[in-house]
Amino acid sequence: MISILLVDDDSDQLDIARIYLQEQRGFRIECFTSAKEALRRLQETAFDVIVADYLMPEMNGIELLKKVHGKKKNIPFIIFTAKGREEIVIDALNAGADFYIQKGGDPLAQFAELTSVIRKVVR
Repeated sequence: MISILLVDDDSDQLDIARIYLQEQRGFRIECFTSAKEALRRLQETAFDVIVADYLMPEMNGIELLKKVHGKKKNIPFIIFTAKGREEIVIDALNAGADFYIQKGGDPLAQFAELTSVIRKVVR
């Protein structure tokens, strides 16, 4: 069972991602709309992978990534966002993100890609 910490301030997007991922076999998902809440949960529970949006209030996805890697360096981290500017991609990868997946387009294709990437980084 792969445990996923999913963080996105857009509750509708979070619900869609959760529903799709729950339909896949072998995933356990916990969802948070706040990066700060997700960090608190990380202190209590181990996860196999973190999937986070980039643009969130209080703390963006790259800031969350840096805090996580400061505490638990071995957790794979995927930025999953609608923000696709080149500098964000570069910043995310330079900060240690394992993958950067852009939201948009065909939802089935993007969630299939996310599922594949999750399985890949956890191996």
